Amino acid sequence: MKTLMDNCCPACTHTPTAPCSSYIACRTAGPLCHSNDECKTKIQNHLQRILAPSGGTEQQILTCGGTGCQSAGSAQLAAALQEALAETGMTAAVTVKITGCHGFCEQGPIVHIKPADIFYTRVKPTDARAIVQHLADGKILERLVYRDSTGRPYPRMAEIPFYAGQTMLLLSRCGHIDPEQIADYVATGGYRSLTRVLQHMTPEQVIEEISLSGLRGRGGAGFPTGKKWQAARRAAGDIKYIICNADEGDPGAFMDRSLLEGDPHAVLEGMLIAGFATGSRQGYIYCRAEYPLAIKRLRIAVHQARQWGLLGSNILNSGFSFDIELKEGAGAFVCGEGTALQASIEGLRGMPRVKPPRSTEKGLWDKPTVLNNVETLANVPLIIQLGAAAYRQLGTAQSPGTKIFALSGALANPGLVEVPMGKTLRQIIFDIGGGIRDGKSFKAVQLGGPSGGCLTGQHLDLPVDFDSLSSLGATIGSGGMVVMAEDTCMVDVARFFLAFTQQESCGKCTPCREGTMRMLEILERICRGEAEPADLADLERLCRVVKSTSLCGLGQACANPVLSTLQYFRAEYMAHIVEKRCPAGVCSSLVRYSIDEKMCRGCGLCLKSCPVNAVKGERKLPHVIDQSRCVKCGTCLNSCKFKAVVKA
Repeated sequence: MKTLMDNCCPACTHTPTAPCSSYIACRTAGPLCHSNDECKTKIQNHLQRILAPSGGTEQQILTCGGTGCQSAGSAQLAAALQEALAETGMTAAVTVKITGCHGFCEQGPIVHIKPADIFYTRVKPTDARAIVQHLADGKILERLVYRDSTGRPYPRMAEIPFYAGQTMLLLSRCGHIDPEQIADYVATGGYRSLTRVLQHMTPEQVIEEISLSGLRGRGGAGFPTGKKWQAARRAAGDIKYIICNADEGDPGAFMDRSLLEGDPHAVLEGMLIAGFATGSRQGYIYCRAEYPLAIKRLRIAVHQARQWGLLGSNILNSGFSFDIELKEGAGAFVCGEGTALQASIEGLRGMPRVKPPRSTEKGLWDKPTVLNNVETLANVPLIIQLGAAAYRQLGTAQSPGTKIFALSGALANPGLVEVPMGKTLRQIIFDIGGGIRDGKSFKAVQLGGPSGGCLTGQHLDLPVDFDSLSSLGATIGSGGMVVMAEDTCMVDVARFFLAFTQQESCGKCTPCREGTMRMLEILERICRGEAEPADLADLERLCRVVKSTSLCGLGQACANPVLSTLQYFRAEYMAHIVEKRCPAGVCSSLVRYSIDEKMCRGCGLCLKSCPVNAVKGERKLPHVIDQSRCVKCGTCLNSCKFKAVVKA
């Protein structure tokens, strides 16, 4: 098995005594040696082919291979493109590459042609021949070009507002390299930060650089990463562990999944540097089994890194040894909490424990343990590459760097975005996300998943960082951002998120186990129109008790969606309780369908579509709905062509 310490050219006798970054780049370029000018030229050519910048000559057809696009048939599309190239004899001049997520998920499957920067959306396998033919003719296939709500075409990726408003650093490789080829990662600068660390830095210097960068944990709590590493470094004991928390479980969150699918080696490199800094020789990646593509690509990445001598013993002849093992989680949301995750790795039931001691003192198998999430670790090579001072130029003073958000909900352009900390909600939701679809108005945004809170239009100009949001009852969390339009019931939103956390409670502590159940029962009564004003006082009291007495973050934060909606949308709660009415028309028990006799033409469509025969009437005469039989399914509303059915 050849490693980076082997001669890169069979005919060359030169073996470097200390591997350098150019040697790593040389190794990816094939049987070359970095000790001569010819080798350096070939390295640059290889790098150019990987990146395919505007000055490149080799054409690449990049097809999105993220989970979303794969579910829409991107694998079949890639095969169809390859077949079309073969039919036209263009396989030598054009390469089809399956990449990670491009981020613009609403428009998938996506095809990006480089170096021309031609960007196609919602591509089908049947479009392959037309794409190849237009590529051969030097033309753009206009019907596949992205168009905004006004119909304006954007043939180039760089011009699309969704991308133009972003600052892609962590996502810079996703959508541009093949995540299953380590050569692509190395040729774009991968593992050079590790090389620099092993050759030129001490563990203390690495920790100092991470501390000076101001990097805070991207898993939600925002704890200073350097401080956590320093605590583990100082902890007694020869055995220490690094854990990558990839147990992303928030509804509407897919940031970590996309990073692992699109750039897995960045996470491995971050773990290697963390291991060197803290004195660890073993790392674990805890990834939920519901992410099969991420797990597949992680396994490939770990295997390739071992083949290349970047995992295992005496890495790059530095004396540093480190290996990584992948653990699959069974899908328990509570295992996203550090101590519950560690219990799961140990083969125990995933339940949190009382702290202190902290994991950096007594974690996995009672050994000092550093636990960082996927995005935090992916930042580490970037910080070493840029330097702490340059990294701090991004974001805000207290929240440096960028943050990846998963935009979902009522947006025109949901997807994966990366922006500097401090961008406002308005910039993210409207400039990048395209605003609310179908011409509806903005109502609220829920940040931080089940642990977060809901904010309103008055908060749209708020800078998004750790401290600004916490003062308003919301959190960045792991990065989920669910946008809601005018027809959303905020009581139902609170009920949905609380139902999720109640179901995911491990049951170890009474406040969370019993309190969430009682809170959910009250919310369900409110949604059914069965609650009284006293129930609202009980709900708020329960929220405070559960929040202050629960054992772990799940219970401590589960009340946030309820408390924030009570704070900003109390009138909706009162409408449900006092008026027995759902203003948004969502809660079915409080909805009433009727027919406006002035608008009704007696066409009979609602009568025919009603599943319980609640609609009565003669043809060409106004119809009526028998309220005693109506099950409030809304079928009559959807079937009426004359807007005669009224929902109230």
